[in-house]
Amino acid sequence: MDTLTPSQRSERMSRVRSKDTKPELRVRKLIHGMGYRYRLHVRKLPGNPDLVFASRRRVIFVHGCFWHRHRGCPNCRLPKSKLDFWEPKLESNARRDTRNQRELRKLGWKVLVIWECQTKDVERLTEVVRSFMEDGE
Repeated sequence: MDTLTPSQRSERMSRVRSKDTKPELRVRKLIHGMGYRYRLHVRKLPGNPDLVFASRRRVIFVHGCFWHRHRGCPNCRLPKSKLDFWEPKLESNARRDTRNQRELRKLGWKVLVIWECQTKDVERLTEVVRSFMEDGE
């Protein structure tokens, strides 16, 4: 049972951002501090990647664990109400992400997905990004 009225739920959901989220800002600050420069949300590429390193042919997506279905993550739980709406919606997001990543790879781009829960361990994240940027995947 939802504890909010439909109008309250609508108001709350309207505040959810697709750009400039806290995890994305954390990743951007880290990567900028590492000396890498990037473009944001390039619309010409499938999925509008969050960070684009054109000269290196690499893109990074920063995904929220709930919205993009990070399997095995505690933040990936389903809501308790309106499952007939949420399940197809969230699964559709995950399928779209997979399709966009496959298309980017076909176009010759290397793709890294950073999950919201991974942004909390800065040392590990730094190593993942460095490895991706220097060595590939």
